[in-house]
Amino acid sequence: MSRPIMLVFLLIILIVTSQFEWRQPLLELDAAPSLSEKQHQITKREDAVKEKIILSQERHIQRLNDLVRSLRMELLQCKGENETRNATEASHLDKQFIELERKHILED
Repeated sequence: MSRPIMLVFLLIILIVTSQFEWRQPLLELDAAPSLSEKQHQITKREDAVKEKIILSQERHIQRLNDLVRSLRMELLQCKGENETRNATEASHLDKQFIELERKHILED
């Protein structure tokens, strides 16, 4: 009786140890998807950061475009004011020149 009990006991030990050997590769296979999931999450985070950077740069570009637009408007206004001044100064100088010519003609 002792021998059959010993054989059953050894058989149980073999079955249990073989189960551990079979489960270990299964755990390694289970670990592999978790690594790919982690890499996938890391990739998602990197993409999210890249999108935020791109959006931030687009906002900065939009602000710069607005500044350029306002500076162009100011430049056009300055040109218009300068042309108006030049026109009034030119007409004023023309009047002075005409006055000088009249005086010169009257003196002759």
